[in-house]
Amino acid sequence: MALLAFFVRISLNFPLNSDESNNALQAWDMLHGNVLLHGWILGDVTFYTFELPVIALTEVFFGLSHLSSYVASSLVYLIVVALAVALAVRRSDGAARLARCGVAVAILAIPLAVPYGLWVELGPPDHMGTSAFILVSFLLIDRDRVPRYTAPLVGVILCAGQLSDVTVRYVAVPAIILVSLYHMAVERRIRTADGAIALATAASVPAEIIVRAVLRHLGAYQMIEPDTGLAPPGKWAHNARLAWDVLRWLFGADTAPGTPLHGALTIAGLIALFVAAAGLVAVAVRWRTASRADQLLALAIVFMLGAYVFSNLPTPTNSHEIAVVLPAGAVLAARLLVPARIKSRFTAGAVVTVAAAAALVPLITACTFPRAAQRSDDLITWLQAHHLKYGLAGYWSAGVTTENAGGKIQLFPFAIKAKKAETYDWETNTAWYDASRYDANFVAIEAKFPITKAQAERVFGKPAAIGEVPGWTILVYHHNLLTKVKPAPLPRMD
Repeated sequence: MALLAFFVRISLNFPLNSDESNNALQAWDMLHGNVLLHGWILGDVTFYTFELPVIALTEVFFGLSHLSSYVASSLVYLIVVALAVALAVRRSDGAARLARCGVAVAILAIPLAVPYGLWVELGPPDHMGTSAFILVSFLLIDRDRVPRYTAPLVGVILCAGQLSDVTVRYVAVPAIILVSLYHMAVERRIRTADGAIALATAASVPAEIIVRAVLRHLGAYQMIEPDTGLAPPGKWAHNARLAWDVLRWLFGADTAPGTPLHGALTIAGLIALFVAAAGLVAVAVRWRTASRADQLLALAIVFMLGAYVFSNLPTPTNSHEIAVVLPAGAVLAARLLVPARIKSRFTAGAVVTVAAAAALVPLITACTFPRAAQRSDDLITWLQAHHLKYGLAGYWSAGVTTENAGGKIQLFPFAIKAKKAETYDWETNTAWYDASRYDANFVAIEAKFPITKAQAERVFGKPAAIGEVPGWTILVYHHNLLTKVKPAPLPRMD
């Protein structure tokens, strides 16, 4: 509960954006009966089986509001942290468990004190929640005596994970199969718990494909096909350099000057990164005696970084693409630094104290940052005063305004291409553009985004009235603008 309170307070430092708000609108739709999200066009990651249900749960209590999104992102990260801690303390006892817990939480807390990196952990759904599927699968497999239900349960979890994020297929699935095959080879037996787990893991891939096909047949959401292509070999070295940059971002080791405790946090992030790397090397060195969890975590990190380096994903700031490396690295670091048992009471007390302090300092520091303002508050007030409910806006302005208004005002995203208005093809609902259902009679133009007043007037004509609020221009019309918004050509869909 204390960690959740910290996470909720820290999440308030991050201003909502339309990606996160559209996830909230999807969850709201699910909560009100559209469980299959009929009519929705989702991005290349759906979050359908984890983050969206968590958001829907928070909306039961807080309604459609920015608070729901903040609480949901905090709950998702809390679950990831709890699973990482559960893996870190495996086969330890007494003070060692507390110390390992402190180390794992500290490493997962350091990035929260980095303002520009906060969004990976507590921002919009974007791969960090995927770690939950991976970690819980590893936790189930890492047992001295594996119950019979473990293999089918792991298969179901991996199937659900792939339905939410294809990252699970390229990271968790090969890691589990390889570790299982290794232990089968060591035991020189096929009919073992490892064999059943390997079979269930492999079966999760076609199972997910079948489930997705059934969902499509039932009229469920469409999604943008994920980019799973390989980068040309000439880019691999460049991608490896970018991987090092985003790793430092991910672990909080690249703090901007002017941030409280700037130098100390940068050093702490670098230490966390190098200890995680040392934990990975230690598993490779003692592979034969390493636990299944250690082997799985090490391979997951290798596969995640490999998939990143050899793909078309790398950019200088997209550390969210390798988010699973952070909790996996935190577990390996905690298990490397703290032995399974600490005999000396003095040593135990010192280790626990240092670990607790290391966890609390970044959490408390992050709580000192100012809360982010919701930039559409003035716009919502103006629209409500003028009894305007449905309108158009650029993508990054539309969803966040709709969520902040609790759905009482709805802005539908659109784009202007070749002097024509088009629907938006990412995280949108096709029902929004039905002119027989909605009468959109204004355009809200946010100053810092690309759609301009002149562009809107060329497409929709001269407005009947123009309103101004700080950062916004509102063009009001006496006709339904949706009649002039044409369907955009869709990219490759899954």
